[in-house]
Amino acid sequence: MLKQISFVIPVHNEEATIKILFEKIQIVMFQTGTDNYEIIFIDDGSRDNSWQEIADLANKNSKEIKAIKMRRNFGKSAALSAGFRKAAGRIIFTLDADLQDDPAEIPKFLDRLESGFDLVSGWRKQRNDPLSKTLPSKLFNTVACLLTGVKMHDMNCGFKAYRREVLEPIKLYGELHRYIPALANNLGFRIGEVVVEHHPRRHGKSNYGWERYARGFIDLLTVLATTHYLHKPGHLFGGLGLCFGLVGTLSLSYLIVIWFLNLAGMNFGPIGNRPLLFFGILCTILSVQLISLGILAELIARNVDADYADKQICEIIDDSDFNV
Repeated sequence: MLKQISFVIPVHNEEATIKILFEKIQIVMFQTGTDNYEIIFIDDGSRDNSWQEIADLANKNSKEIKAIKMRRNFGKSAALSAGFRKAAGRIIFTLDADLQDDPAEIPKFLDRLESGFDLVSGWRKQRNDPLSKTLPSKLFNTVACLLTGVKMHDMNCGFKAYRREVLEPIKLYGELHRYIPALANNLGFRIGEVVVEHHPRRHGKSNYGWERYARGFIDLLTVLATTHYLHKPGHLFGGLGLCFGLVGTLSLSYLIVIWFLNLAGMNFGPIGNRPLLFFGILCTILSVQLISLGILAELIARNVDADYADKQICEIIDDSDFNV
């Protein structure tokens, strides 16, 4: 039976907070008069007693709780993807298990969804995290929103609410869970935000380090390539090629001017042993390669699009009823 609300909660070494989080969600659901809901806990390779806590809760509350155990730590995207596949709700919430996200904020999300949005993300306006987390996160949000064109303050917040149809066409892997708003926006869904209270972490420790931002920026390039440049790859590779070509041209032009000045009797020194010469040549070669790659990518993309269009036309003709 289709549930009204599904909560998808990845868990990694959060044994102290799982039961408390479940009870908080129960209270909010009772206050809102919602009894048709489910909570899906995904144990993402925890090394503590998190799975035992989840299993005990699931045995005692089999109507509300589904439990998923990953064989090892596959990452948050894989955990969320597993939860989304099992979710049966019309509306799907994601939140972290560390109690920094407050379930009392759930009605705010529901109100925003009712006003016409398809995805509502939390905005941790006042974050209770150390500076080592908040500064990189702000930089990450600024760059990601600027490049993807999504106008948000906190794309990285894990507290989100989705209509079911938003998640169906989105495939998660790597660190792409951070970019679900960008992927949804590219598909034409309406994105909104609500300010949420962010509590300090009182149990356990953060499972993320600086390396996640490196992976996140690499996945940002993936998002850009598969959204903005999916049907125009020549713009991506050609644009990069033109940038390198411009740098190479300027470098070599400067050296050419020096060479002519040397011929005119001015002694600026030889140019053959200057690092700038090799740098300029390298940039020029790289420019030609990138532009060539862009042209080939365009030819492949056009061929694929043409094949897809032909198949669609054939299906339309085959399905048509002809009256003779």
